[in-house]
Amino acid sequence: MPKSPQLGAFAFCPRGPTIRPYMDPLAKLFGSPVRLKLLRLFLFNPETPITASEAASRTKVSAQAARKEINALIALKVLRKKGGAGAKATYIADSRFKHYEALRSFLRATTGISDTDVVSSLRKAGTLRLVTVTGLFTGAIEPKVDLLVVGDRLDDRSLGNIVHTLEAELGRELRYASFSTEEFRYRTGVYDRLLRDVYDFPHRTLLDRMGG
Repeated sequence: MPKSPQLGAFAFCPRGPTIRPYMDPLAKLFGSPVRLKLLRLFLFNPETPITASEAASRTKVSAQAARKEINALIALKVLRKKGGAGAKATYIADSRFKHYEALRSFLRATTGISDTDVVSSLRKAGTLRLVTVTGLFTGAIEPKVDLLVVGDRLDDRSLGNIVHTLEAELGRELRYASFSTEEFRYRTGVYDRLLRDVYDFPHRTLLDRMGG
């Protein structure tokens, strides 16, 4: 029986690959890349209290830079303290901010990663055969994964780091599944539920080298 797929949202890792700074104009508009990443993180997860250290990990910035920008955003009334104290203090987006909805809509409309960047980043994990995106990338709410990766000699840790880097750019958690070519062919043959969950709903195939 083929092994189980690597499935899930990747836990935070301290290091990972870098994606080229395609969002530089927005970073300049908001003052710094750090502030832009934190705005995405908090405004795209408005109900989730987040500590400064968690924010630093999720956006892949230094703890010092995260604390500095969080304090600045609190002063601007974009964020507010939710609870706790010291290192355990948590923060959330402040929906009372005058331009809250407008800012959130703007960030949603301008946040994205090109298909080329996604594939280029994933190549570092191994030999890619198929990359398909759905869910967060297409607006479909039904799928249980956002990213499907099929390849040979895929390094699980490297793949996880890459996903975390994508999450840092997007400001949202990504659900992903990875399979070997053999495992993917087997699951296709038995009409696997997870694969149907991907291909029965809006999706985009970014790379297909499965052959016949």
